[in-house]
Amino acid sequence: MTYHVAALYRFARFADPAALRAPIDALCRARGIKGTLLLATEGLNGTLAGPAEGIVALITHLRALPGCAELDVKYASAAAMPFHRLKIRVKREIVTMGVAVDPLEGVGTYVDPAQWNALIDDPDTVVIDTRNDYEVRIGSFARAVDPATRAFSDFPGWAVANRDALAGKKVAMFCTGGIRCEKATAFLKGEGVEQVFHLKGGILSYLEHIPAAESRWHGECFVFDERVAVGHGLAPGTHSLCRACRMPVSDADRASPFYEEGVACPACHAARTPEQRASYAERHRQAKLAAARGEPHVGAIFAPPARPSGA
Repeated sequence: MTYHVAALYRFARFADPAALRAPIDALCRARGIKGTLLLATEGLNGTLAGPAEGIVALITHLRALPGCAELDVKYASAAAMPFHRLKIRVKREIVTMGVAVDPLEGVGTYVDPAQWNALIDDPDTVVIDTRNDYEVRIGSFARAVDPATRAFSDFPGWAVANRDALAGKKVAMFCTGGIRCEKATAFLKGEGVEQVFHLKGGILSYLEHIPAAESRWHGECFVFDERVAVGHGLAPGTHSLCRACRMPVSDADRASPFYEEGVACPACHAARTPEQRASYAERHRQAKLAAARGEPHVGAIFAPPARPSGA
Protein backbone atom coordinates (compact mmCIF):
# COMPACT_ATOMS: atom_id res chain seq x y z
CA MET A 1 0.00 0.00 0.00
CA THR A 2 1.23 3.51 -0.82
CA TYR A 3 0.51 6.20 1.76
CA HIS A 4 -0.12 9.78 0.73
CA VAL A 5 1.70 12.37 2.85
CA ALA A 6 0.34 15.91 3.11
CA ALA A 7 2.49 18.70 4.59
CA LEU A 8 0.27 21.73 5.11
CA TYR A 9 -0.15 25.06 6.82
CA ARG A 10 -2.32 28.14 6.71
CA PHE A 11 -2.25 31.35 8.70
CA ALA A 12 -5.85 32.22 9.48
CA ARG A 13 -7.79 33.71 12.35
CA PHE A 14 -9.57 31.04 14.41
CA ALA A 15 -11.71 32.45 17.21
CA ASP A 16 -11.89 29.06 18.97
CA PRO A 17 -9.29 26.59 17.67
CA ALA A 18 -10.19 24.07 20.40
CA ALA A 19 -13.66 23.70 18.88
CA LEU A 20 -12.10 22.59 15.59
CA ARG A 21 -10.15 19.74 17.13
CA ALA A 22 -12.77 17.02 17.70
CA PRO A 23 -14.23 16.91 14.15
CA ILE A 24 -10.74 16.77 12.61
CA ASP A 25 -9.65 14.06 15.02
CA ALA A 26 -12.77 11.98 14.28
CA LEU A 27 -12.29 12.30 10.53
CA CYS A 28 -8.64 11.26 10.71
CA ARG A 29 -9.33 8.23 12.89
CA ALA A 30 -12.18 7.09 10.67
CA ARG A 31 -9.97 7.40 7.58
CA GLY A 32 -6.82 5.76 8.94
CA ILE A 33 -4.82 9.00 8.99
CA LYS A 34 -1.86 9.52 11.33
CA GLY A 35 0.53 12.40 11.93
CA THR A 36 0.47 15.73 13.72
CA LEU A 37 -1.75 18.78 13.23
CA LEU A 38 -1.37 21.94 15.32
CA LEU A 39 -4.24 24.39 15.77
CA ALA A 40 -3.95 27.90 17.20
CA THR A 41 -5.69 31.24 16.95
CA GLU A 42 -3.19 32.06 14.17
CA GLY A 43 -4.07 29.05 11.96
CA LEU A 44 -3.01 25.44 11.43
CA ASN A 45 0.14 23.51 10.59
CA GLY A 46 0.97 19.84 10.25
CA THR A 47 2.03 16.77 8.32
CA LEU A 48 -0.34 13.82 8.03
CA ALA A 49 -0.42 10.58 6.08
CA GLY A 50 -3.01 8.02 5.11
CA PRO A 51 -4.83 6.40 2.18
CA ALA A 52 -5.39 8.68 -0.82
CA GLU A 53 -9.14 8.99 -0.32
CA GLY A 54 -8.66 9.79 3.37
CA ILE A 55 -6.21 12.58 2.64
CA VAL A 56 -8.59 14.02 0.04
CA ALA A 57 -11.40 14.04 2.61
CA LEU A 58 -9.17 15.69 5.21
CA ILE A 59 -7.97 18.45 2.88
CA THR A 60 -11.56 19.11 1.79
CA HIS A 61 -12.57 19.49 5.45
CA LEU A 62 -9.64 21.78 6.28
CA ARG A 63 -10.22 24.02 3.27
CA ALA A 64 -13.78 24.60 4.48
CA LEU A 65 -12.47 26.19 7.71
CA PRO A 66 -12.53 30.02 7.97
CA GLY A 67 -9.74 31.56 5.90
CA CYS A 68 -8.41 28.19 4.71
CA ALA A 69 -9.79 27.94 1.17
CA GLU A 70 -6.26 28.48 -0.16
CA LEU A 71 -4.61 26.06 2.27
CA ASP A 72 -1.04 25.35 1.12
CA VAL A 73 -0.44 21.60 0.75
CA LYS A 74 2.63 19.71 -0.46
CA TYR A 75 2.10 16.06 -1.29
CA ALA A 76 4.50 13.13 -1.23
CA SER A 77 4.18 9.37 -1.01
CA ALA A 78 5.62 6.74 1.30
CA ALA A 79 5.77 2.97 1.02
CA ALA A 80 5.18 2.62 4.77
CA MET A 81 3.15 4.74 7.20
CA PRO A 82 5.59 7.49 8.28
CA PHE A 83 3.86 8.18 11.62
CA HIS A 84 3.18 6.02 14.67
CA ARG A 85 0.13 7.88 15.97
CA LEU A 86 -2.31 10.73 15.44
CA LYS A 87 -1.85 13.97 17.39
CA ILE A 88 -4.23 16.92 16.97
CA ARG A 89 -3.07 19.62 19.38
CA VAL A 90 -4.17 23.13 20.29
CA LYS A 91 -1.16 25.40 20.83
CA ARG A 92 -0.30 29.05 21.38
CA GLU A 93 1.50 29.18 17.99
CA ILE A 94 1.49 26.85 14.98
CA VAL A 95 5.22 27.45 14.65
CA THR A 96 6.94 28.69 17.77
CA MET A 97 8.80 31.96 17.37
CA GLY A 98 7.96 33.34 20.80
CA VAL A 99 7.51 36.87 19.43
CA ALA A 100 4.20 38.44 18.45
CA VAL A 101 4.18 38.49 14.64
CA ASP A 102 1.12 38.41 12.38
CA PRO A 103 1.95 37.16 8.86
CA LEU A 104 -1.55 38.15 7.74
CA GLU A 105 -0.46 41.78 8.16
CA GLY A 106 2.39 41.43 5.66
CA VAL A 107 5.24 39.09 4.77
CA GLY A 108 8.13 39.08 2.32
CA THR A 109 7.69 38.75 -1.44
CA TYR A 110 7.02 35.18 -2.55
CA VAL A 111 9.40 33.75 -5.15
CA ASP A 112 8.37 30.66 -7.12
CA PRO A 113 10.91 27.81 -7.33
CA ALA A 114 11.38 28.54 -11.06
CA GLN A 115 12.65 32.06 -10.25
CA TRP A 116 14.60 31.17 -7.09
CA ASN A 117 17.93 30.35 -8.79
CA ALA A 118 18.13 33.77 -10.44
CA LEU A 119 17.52 35.49 -7.10
CA ILE A 120 20.10 33.59 -5.09
CA ASP A 121 22.68 33.61 -7.91
CA ASP A 122 22.73 37.41 -7.68
CA PRO A 123 25.88 38.27 -5.68
CA ASP A 124 24.04 41.23 -4.14
CA THR A 125 21.46 38.91 -2.54
CA VAL A 126 21.96 37.73 1.04
CA VAL A 127 20.58 34.17 1.28
CA ILE A 128 19.45 33.09 4.77
CA ASP A 129 18.52 29.59 5.93
CA THR A 130 15.91 30.06 8.69
CA ARG A 131 16.01 26.44 9.86
CA ASN A 132 17.79 24.98 12.87
CA ASP A 133 21.45 23.99 12.92
CA TYR A 134 20.89 20.23 12.71
CA GLU A 135 18.71 20.71 9.62
CA VAL A 136 21.25 22.96 7.91
CA ARG A 137 23.98 20.46 8.63
CA ILE A 138 22.56 17.84 6.25
CA GLY A 139 21.71 20.17 3.35
CA SER A 140 21.23 23.77 2.24
CA PHE A 141 21.44 26.14 -0.73
CA ALA A 142 24.76 27.34 -2.05
CA ARG A 143 25.94 30.58 -0.36
CA ALA A 144 23.27 30.41 2.34
CA VAL A 145 23.98 32.06 5.68
CA ASP A 146 23.48 29.70 8.63
CA PRO A 147 22.22 31.61 11.72
CA ALA A 148 23.19 28.54 13.80
CA THR A 149 19.92 28.59 15.72
CA ARG A 150 19.06 25.66 17.96
CA ALA A 151 15.34 26.48 17.77
CA PHE A 152 13.22 28.84 15.69
CA SER A 153 12.62 30.99 18.76
CA ASP A 154 16.32 31.93 18.54
CA PHE A 155 15.82 33.54 15.12
CA PRO A 156 14.46 36.95 16.28
CA GLY A 157 17.56 37.50 18.42
CA TRP A 158 19.83 36.67 15.48
CA ALA A 159 17.83 38.94 13.15
CA VAL A 160 18.02 41.90 15.54
CA ALA A 161 21.77 41.39 16.01
CA ASN A 162 22.28 41.37 12.22
CA ARG A 163 19.65 43.96 11.28
CA ASP A 164 22.12 46.72 10.38
CA ALA A 165 24.15 44.40 8.15
CA LEU A 166 20.98 43.42 6.25
CA ALA A 167 19.60 46.95 5.86
CA GLY A 168 19.50 48.04 2.21
CA LYS A 169 20.26 44.50 0.95
CA LYS A 170 18.11 42.05 -0.95
CA VAL A 171 17.41 39.24 1.52
CA ALA A 172 16.24 35.83 0.30
CA MET A 173 15.01 33.46 3.02
CA PHE A 174 13.93 29.83 2.93
CA CYS A 175 12.80 26.98 5.18
CA THR A 176 11.43 23.45 4.80
CA GLY A 177 7.85 24.09 3.72
CA GLY A 178 7.49 27.86 3.89
CA ILE A 179 5.81 28.37 7.25
CA ARG A 180 8.82 29.54 9.24
CA CYS A 181 9.61 32.08 6.52
CA GLU A 182 6.12 33.54 6.81
CA LYS A 183 6.99 34.64 10.34
CA ALA A 184 10.69 35.26 9.73
CA THR A 185 10.10 37.61 6.79
CA ALA A 186 7.29 39.41 8.64
CA PHE A 187 9.62 39.89 11.62
CA LEU A 188 12.49 41.16 9.46
CA LYS A 189 10.23 43.62 7.66
CA GLY A 190 9.04 44.83 11.05
CA GLU A 191 12.68 45.51 11.90
CA GLY A 192 12.98 47.84 8.90
CA VAL A 193 14.54 45.51 6.30
CA GLU A 194 12.53 46.31 3.18
CA GLN A 195 13.73 44.00 0.38
CA VAL A 196 12.76 40.64 1.83
CA PHE A 197 11.93 37.61 -0.33
CA HIS A 198 11.12 34.00 0.50
CA LEU A 199 10.88 30.72 -1.39
CA LYS A 200 7.22 29.91 -2.03
CA GLY A 201 6.44 26.41 -0.82
CA GLY A 202 9.87 26.11 0.77
CA ILE A 203 12.63 23.64 0.02
CA LEU A 204 10.13 20.82 -0.50
CA SER A 205 8.49 22.66 -3.39
CA TYR A 206 11.88 23.48 -4.89
CA LEU A 207 13.07 19.87 -4.72
CA GLU A 208 9.79 18.71 -6.22
CA HIS A 209 9.85 21.06 -9.21
CA ILE A 210 13.50 21.85 -10.01
CA PRO A 211 15.53 19.12 -11.77
CA ALA A 212 18.72 18.07 -10.01
CA ALA A 213 20.82 19.24 -12.99
CA GLU A 214 19.54 22.81 -12.52
CA SER A 215 19.48 22.80 -8.74
CA ARG A 216 21.42 25.01 -6.33
CA TRP A 217 20.53 22.69 -3.46
CA HIS A 218 23.26 20.56 -1.89
CA GLY A 219 22.57 17.56 0.35
CA GLU A 220 19.21 16.43 1.72
CA CYS A 221 16.27 18.16 3.39
CA PHE A 222 15.31 17.09 6.89
CA VAL A 223 11.60 16.38 7.36
CA PHE A 224 9.79 15.85 10.65
CA ASP A 225 8.52 12.32 10.13
CA GLU A 226 9.83 8.79 9.67
CA ARG A 227 11.17 9.61 6.20
CA VAL A 228 13.82 11.70 8.04
CA ALA A 229 15.17 13.36 4.88
CA VAL A 230 14.33 13.72 1.19
CA GLY A 231 16.24 14.70 -1.94
CA HIS A 232 15.39 15.90 -5.42
CA GLY A 233 12.01 14.73 -6.61
CA LEU A 234 11.22 14.22 -2.87
CA ALA A 235 12.88 10.82 -3.12
CA PRO A 236 13.77 9.25 0.25
CA GLY A 237 17.16 10.39 1.52
CA THR A 238 20.02 8.46 3.12
CA HIS A 239 19.66 9.76 6.69
CA SER A 240 18.06 7.78 9.49
CA LEU A 241 16.91 9.02 12.89
CA CYS A 242 18.63 8.56 16.22
CA ARG A 243 15.99 7.08 18.51
CA ALA A 244 17.62 8.60 21.58
CA CYS A 245 17.90 12.28 20.56
CA ARG A 246 15.80 12.46 17.37
CA MET A 247 18.68 13.96 15.38
CA PRO A 248 19.38 12.94 11.74
CA VAL A 249 22.09 10.31 11.36
CA SER A 250 24.30 10.17 8.25
CA ASP A 251 26.31 7.29 6.79
CA ALA A 252 29.40 8.77 8.48
CA ASP A 253 27.55 8.95 11.80
CA ARG A 254 26.54 5.31 11.53
CA ALA A 255 30.20 4.37 10.97
CA SER A 256 31.22 6.18 14.18
CA PRO A 257 32.16 4.18 17.30
CA PHE A 258 29.72 6.45 19.14
CA TYR A 259 26.75 5.13 17.15
CA GLU A 260 24.61 2.28 18.42
CA GLU A 261 21.36 1.70 16.56
CA GLY A 262 18.38 2.61 18.67
CA VAL A 263 20.60 3.70 21.58
CA ALA A 264 22.93 6.60 20.78
CA CYS A 265 24.63 8.60 18.03
CA PRO A 266 27.64 10.97 17.91
CA ALA A 267 25.36 13.91 18.81
CA CYS A 268 24.10 12.43 22.07
CA HIS A 269 26.37 9.60 23.19
CA ALA A 270 27.98 11.70 25.93
CA ALA A 271 24.66 13.02 27.24
CA ARG A 272 22.99 9.71 28.13
CA THR A 273 23.23 7.80 31.40
CA PRO A 274 23.77 4.03 31.53
CA GLU A 275 20.14 3.68 32.66
CA GLN A 276 18.91 5.62 29.65
CA ARG A 277 21.07 3.55 27.30
CA ALA A 278 19.68 0.35 28.78
CA SER A 279 16.13 1.66 28.38
CA TYR A 280 16.74 2.60 24.75
CA ALA A 281 18.34 -0.76 24.02
CA GLU A 282 15.33 -2.59 25.43
CA ARG A 283 12.92 -0.42 23.47
CA HIS A 284 14.91 -1.08 20.29
CA ARG A 285 14.78 -4.81 20.99
CA GLN A 286 10.99 -4.66 21.47
CA ALA A 287 10.60 -2.60 18.30
CA LYS A 288 12.52 -5.20 16.27
CA LEU A 289 10.37 -7.98 17.69
CA ALA A 290 7.21 -6.05 16.82
CA ALA A 291 8.50 -5.44 13.28
CA ALA A 292 9.20 -9.15 12.86
CA ARG A 293 5.57 -9.83 13.81
CA GLY A 294 4.36 -7.15 11.40
CA GLU A 295 3.04 -4.99 14.24
CA PRO A 296 3.64 -1.30 15.03
CA HIS A 297 5.57 -0.53 18.18
CA VAL A 298 4.59 2.73 19.87
CA GLY A 299 5.28 1.86 23.49
CA ALA A 300 7.93 3.57 25.59
CA ILE A 301 8.43 7.30 25.47
CA PHE A 302 11.90 8.58 24.70
CA ALA A 303 13.79 10.85 27.06
CA PRO A 304 13.78 14.53 26.04
CA PRO A 305 15.79 15.15 22.85
CA ALA A 306 19.31 16.46 23.16
CA ARG A 307 18.21 19.45 21.08
CA PRO A 308 14.85 21.04 20.41
CA SER A 309 13.09 19.95 17.24
CA GLY A 310 11.91 22.46 14.68
CA ALA A 311 8.49 22.98 13.26
